[in-house]
Amino acid sequence: MMALLRSVLDRLTLYLPVLLMAALAMATYWLVRSTPMAAAPAPQAVLRHEPDYLMRQFAVQTFDALGRLKSEVSGAQAHHYPDTDTLEIDQVRIQSYDAAGSLTTATAARALTNGDGTEVQLMGGARVVRPAGKNAQGQVQPALSFAGDALQAFTETERVISDQPVVLIRGNDRFSADRMDYDHRQRVVQLDGRVKGVLMPTPRPTP
Repeated sequence: MMALLRSVLDRLTLYLPVLLMAALAMATYWLVRSTPMAAAPAPQAVLRHEPDYLMRQFAVQTFDALGRLKSEVSGAQAHHYPDTDTLEIDQVRIQSYDAAGSLTTATAARALTNGDGTEVQLMGGARVVRPAGKNAQGQVQPALSFAGDALQAFTETERVISDQPVVLIRGNDRFSADRMDYDHRQRVVQLDGRVKGVLMPTPRPTP
């Protein structure tokens, strides 16, 4: 049983970076490029935690060199706070396409990024979904989803962590844990706390 569980987790590490890092990296790129440079504060000025600009019902798209849609970030509204140099998006929805044209969608009640875009947080019903399909090599990939109340990504160190309960579903297999720490560079995912897994048998091909 443990060998089988380890095998499934090993397979998850192959697809989890594509699912999470691609979508969040797209969001980070847009957030960094879209945050305007704040004017130099007056001497002795004290910045309050109040937004200096906001956007409502927005959607921003990016395209590749061939004009194909690469990503879209949308939200109900976004606020920039100059005192903390953070950008907050309400009802965020992030869609990104990989080289094979497969869609990954990330949603949350709120997203927060720091000024240089090295840290992105998805909060409140965070969910990342990639439907079943084929990758760039033509290999069949089962549907994969990740859900939790909080998801935090560090783009420089390529880590995704959560200190709250998470649920991973790959095809018919389901895993849950109290905490998660994913290291993309090492390609290792660590599930802590009360870890549970339900593995469904793989159907044998009909002769």
